[in-house]
Amino acid sequence: MSSIRTVISPGRYAQGRGALSRLGELTKPIGGTPLVVADDVVWGFVGEQVTASFAEAGLPLTRDGFGVYATAKAVDAIAARIGEVGADVVVGVGGGSVIDAVKAAGHLAGVRWVSVPTVASTDAPCSALSVIYSEEGAFEEYRFFPHNPDLVLVDSQLVANAPVKFLIAGVGDALATWIEARAVAKTDATTMAGGLPTMTGTALARLSWDALWENALPAIDAVRDHLVTPAVEKVIEANTLLSGLGFESGGLAAAHAIHNGLTAAPQTHGLTHGQKVNIGSVTQLVLEGAPTQEVRDFIEFTTRVGLPNTLTEIGLTTDDVDDLTRVAEAATVEGETIHAMPFTVRVPELVDALRSIEGLSRRVRAEAGLPEPVPHRGH
Repeated sequence: MSSIRTVISPGRYAQGRGALSRLGELTKPIGGTPLVVADDVVWGFVGEQVTASFAEAGLPLTRDGFGVYATAKAVDAIAARIGEVGADVVVGVGGGSVIDAVKAAGHLAGVRWVSVPTVASTDAPCSALSVIYSEEGAFEEYRFFPHNPDLVLVDSQLVANAPVKFLIAGVGDALATWIEARAVAKTDATTMAGGLPTMTGTALARLSWDALWENALPAIDAVRDHLVTPAVEKVIEANTLLSGLGFESGGLAAAHAIHNGLTAAPQTHGLTHGQKVNIGSVTQLVLEGAPTQEVRDFIEFTTRVGLPNTLTEIGLTTDDVDDLTRVAEAATVEGETIHAMPFTVRVPELVDALRSIEGLSRRVRAEAGLPEPVPHRGH
């Protein structure tokens, strides 16, 4: 089979303050009988706008609730409901889990799907894949689909209204995009898009990185006060669209594999996806033997952003060798994205790299006059 270079993307991306009022109008060309999936908390603050938007577009509205994780069981239940209500489009409103569950269910049921993230916490909304977890929140599998969402709609004011920790998590997820894409570009490994990386995918990963270094700190300050500024709009786009296109068509490497490994450590439960990914990013830089200044800059920047870069901050210690070995074993299983790195990563090297970030990050933080790590108490 000849290897092709490919880039994939959502049918339409819409972002801005008040975008939710356009949901009905933009969903109508995709399907006339939508099923909306949103948990009760999310529906509490979007229900009125979504209802009004659908009414204005002349669309019927059926809304189902949602649990916590995108589990195989949750996906099957949504797929069954799509059949029951005769829906021809399914709309996921909320965080990454509900959006992933809706994509997987839409695929199973053979209908189109729409992503409406209410936080900019991951790059999941734009992709043609779902991450499926166990009932306990441990990574189980990636599921790949033949197309991306038909519509991704982000209301910037909703994102700014959400707790700032979600935007910070999104920055952690998105910063990994360039670190991983540049590694994949060196090896020409297969990306999540099912082909070799394109210049486009790699360039968008880099654009996401540049936008975050320039705008993340002012955007985080603005979102603490629930304000929408140009910096906030740029970070939402970097976290959601640029990182989404960049990871999928640019490729994943060690950082996300390490995240998946960390889900096997119960101490890390309760942390966001982006927090665990950031540990993966620092560890990948160590594995690569990245220039000292680059590693130092990354640790300083992510500390200022509010992301963890030590084991302490994710509930682990350098003495937890058995736990870290389990993490490394899970991160290096066959088919994991760590095998896209330009060199082979074995369990002992990965355990040592994970253990090394504690002393490294503490020293960099101390020299920069930044705060000491605060221990995470796992759930």
